[in-house]
Order: sequence, then structure tokens, then C-alpha cells
Amino acid sequence: MLTIREYKQVTSLEEAWQLNQKRMNRVLGGMLWLRMTKGNVQTAIDLSGLGLNTIEETDTEFRIGAMVTLRQLELDAGFTAYSEGTNKEALRHIVGVQFRNLATVGGSVFGRFGFSDVISLLLVMDSYVELYKGGLVPMADFVKMKYDRDILVRIIVKKQKAHFCYQSVRISKTDFPVLTCAAALNEDGVQIAVGARPAKAALVKDDKQLAALPLTEEKAQAFAEYAAELLPTESNPRGSAKYRTHLIKVLAKRTLLELGGKK
Repeated sequence: MLTIREYKQVTSLEEAWQLNQKRMNRVLGGMLWLRMTKGNVQTAIDLSGLGLNTIEETDTEFRIGAMVTLRQLELDAGFTAYSEGTNKEALRHIVGVQFRNLATVGGSVFGRFGFSDVISLLLVMDSYVELYKGGLVPMADFVKMKYDRDILVRIIVKKQKAHFCYQSVRISKTDFPVLTCAAALNEDGVQIAVGARPAKAALVKDDKQLAALPLTEEKAQAFAEYAAELLPTESNPRGSAKYRTHLIKVLAKRTLLELGGKK
């Protein structure tokens, strides 16, 4: 059981950062995963009064506040149009609507969970994490960073000419994924992000031009084999390492062929 001794709704990012420097204090997101942990929290830090619950769209980017819920990101018309509905496919399997109405994008990203559909999706986009002290950090670099006590302010997705798609395998509809695979096709070629290996999602770019346009089944298969060689997998109760490696080949090929149909 998680025990919280004090609760503080902060009025500034500086106040939140100062409080968060104490080891026994914790920042609250939507409190979906945190409440399932064990331990003692001296002060729970609530960011909900800082106006970080909006998605702002400009001509060049999306600015997604840390307190935006997964449901907001799922339903946002501008982000849906930009991602070609990939946001809906990535988020619709996460437990249920009531859960997604509470879980926050910031909590999902800062946790850097291996099973995170959100991170897998954002990795194939030109996305960045804005930290209060650390500034802008590319999502691919942030995922690899050690946990610290900075404050995640928002996620920024730069617009680019690209096509996206997303697929995952689950034992049951709303369960954690056995494997996730997001893919993007932009001016530099194709790239995929594979999560739930069960390690953190990792990005694979087509540096060898194995899947150069026009995309064919043979090219998609070659890149899928390449990705499976690069990405280590492990076993857990949801699947063996061997099964996950097989799924990388299957989902990578499927997503690339879907992208080829969009070009």
C-alpha cells in the first residue's frame, strides 16, 4: 500500500521542483500506476493547478502538457489528423476509457515503462521532452536517461511530412502488450520503435536503406529481420524472448507494408 503523509497542489514549477528534490516526496500524475506501488511518500506534489492540461497546436508543432490525459491525446482532432489516427490505435487498448480519462501523458512518459504504448508512438515522431531544468531533450535520448528529480513540463511533437502506423499484440484486449511496434515513413526513410520487449521501447532506423521506396514485401521482410537482430528481447509471464523476437519480425513487416500503402 502507498502511504501519503502530506499533499501539496503547487502554484509554480519552481515550487514543484524545490519540493521534488527531497527523496521522500513524489510528483503525482494521474495516480493510476503510482497508487499500485508500495512505500511511504512524505509530500505528494500535484501539478494540476499549473495549466499543463492542454494540447496546443501551431503551424510547426504540438505542445502536449504533462497533465494532458491519455483520453485527451486520443481524441484531439489536430493530433489525430496529423498522426493519421495512429494515436487512437496506440491508446485505445490501454485498460479502458475511465482509466485513460485519469492517466496522464506526463506520467506515462516520465515513468519510461517498457510496456508504454505512448512512448512507442512518440519515439517514431520528431518528439521532445521539455524538462523544467533540463530543457528540451529528444525523446530517444530521454528514454535512455537515468531517473532524476527534474519536472516534466510538456512533450513537444514537431510536425513533419510523414506517415505513421501502429500495431501491438496482447493476450487480451485491455492487457499490457506482449510487444508494440510503431512505424514512420518520412523524407529520411522508415523507422520503427519496438516496446514491451519487455524492456523500454527502442528506435531502429533504416540506415542500410533495406526498405527504400517503393516498399515491397521482400524489402519489408529484410528490414524486419534487421530490426529483430538489433533488438534484444527477454522472457516474462506474457511471452518468451523467442516469441517476442518472432513478433518483431511480424509486426515490423506489417507496419512497413501498411506505410507503403499510404505513400
